[in-house]
Amino acid sequence: MGNFWIAQFDSSSSSSPSSTRPSSPGITKSTSNEGTHSGTGSAFSSRLDEVSPNGQILPITPTLKIFSFAELKKATSKFSPDTLLGKGGFWPIFKGWIDEKTFAPIKAGRGMAIAVKKLNSESLHCTIEWQSQVNILGRLSHPNIVKLLGYCWEDKELLLVYEFMPRGSLENHLFRRGSAFQSLSWSIRLKIAIGAARAIAFLHCSERKIISRDVKPSNILLDLDYNAKISNFGSARNGPQGEDSHVSTSVMGTYGYAAPEYVATGHLYVKSDVYGFGVVLLEMLSGMRAIDKNRPSGQHNLVEWAKLYLSDPRKVLSRVMDQRLEGQYPSKGAVQAAQLILKCLGSNPRRRPSMSEVVETLEQIQAIKA
Repeated sequence: MGNFWIAQFDSSSSSSPSSTRPSSPGITKSTSNEGTHSGTGSAFSSRLDEVSPNGQILPITPTLKIFSFAELKKATSKFSPDTLLGKGGFWPIFKGWIDEKTFAPIKAGRGMAIAVKKLNSESLHCTIEWQSQVNILGRLSHPNIVKLLGYCWEDKELLLVYEFMPRGSLENHLFRRGSAFQSLSWSIRLKIAIGAARAIAFLHCSERKIISRDVKPSNILLDLDYNAKISNFGSARNGPQGEDSHVSTSVMGTYGYAAPEYVATGHLYVKSDVYGFGVVLLEMLSGMRAIDKNRPSGQHNLVEWAKLYLSDPRKVLSRVMDQRLEGQYPSKGAVQAAQLILKCLGSNPRRRPSMSEVVETLEQIQAIKA
C-alpha cells in the first residue's frame, strides 16, 4: 500500500506531504494482522536496557517493533475506557501490557506496561506528527527521553507505542490537587528540572541540533523515582547548520512557552527552547501555570508578572515561591534559580544560556544545603 520514508531528522511544519519525504526508503507499511520487526525479541528489550548515560543517536533503521493493530487492540483490552490514560496533544493514550522479551500482548497486570497513542490517520497533521515521532524519537536513546518502543501503520490506523511512565506528567503534579498528587518537594523539583534540562541539552548538542519547539510540563513525564523524561517530538525539527543562527519556519508550540522572537518572526533558534524551559522552571518555582485567566488582573501571564520580582531576592521569597513548599528550601538556592530563570527568559536569544550551562547551574543549586 506504499511506503513511509525515514527522514534525516527533518521534521518541518510544512503542510505539504512531500516535504516529509527525503530520498532514502525506510519504514514499510504493514498490511498483515501480525506484527513484524527489524530484530529479535532481545533486540526490542535492548531499547529498555542499553541506554548510554550521555545519550546517543541510533542508526537510521532503529530496532522498533512493528505492532499489528490486532496486537495493540488486545494489549489495551480493545482500547477500553478503563485503560485511557489521558490525551497526548489531541489524541487518546491508552495503557496496555506486553511481554517484556517478545513484546507480544498479554493479560493486564502482567509483563510490562506500555502507553499507546492512537492518532487520526485522516489528519495530515497527525500523519506528519506520527512520522516525526518515528523518525526522531525512534532514534534517540537517552536516560531522560521517553523511549519509543514501536508503532503501527495498518490500513487507516496510526499508533505509537511508548514506555509507560507511572507517575504521569509534571503538569499533573504541579497543578492538580488531590491525594493522588502531593506537592513536590524542593529536592524533587530540582531533580526533575535537571533531568529535563539534560535531555534538551543532549538534543541541542547533537549533530542536527534538534529543537523541541514544545518544552512544557505536560511533555515532561516521571517514572516511579521522579526521574524526568521528555516526550512528544511531533513538533521537533533540525536546528540551524553551519554558520546560520536560526531556521525560518511556521510557528508551532504552545502559547505561553514559545519564545517571543519565534512567535513574532518565525525565526527559530536553538535557544528558543531555552526560553520555554525558563517558563517551565518558573512554573516549578512558583507552582503557577504559565497562563491562567483565573488569576487577578495583571497576573494572567506568569512571565510578565514574575519578571517584576525575579531580580529582587526578598520578593522572590515572599511573592514568587510556591507556598506549598512551606519554606522548606534553601533561600540561596531559590534566589539563584530565579536568576537563572531571568537569563533563560531574556529577550535576545543569543544572550540566553545554553542548556548545558543551565544543567551546570541547576547542579550547583542542587548542591546548596538548606
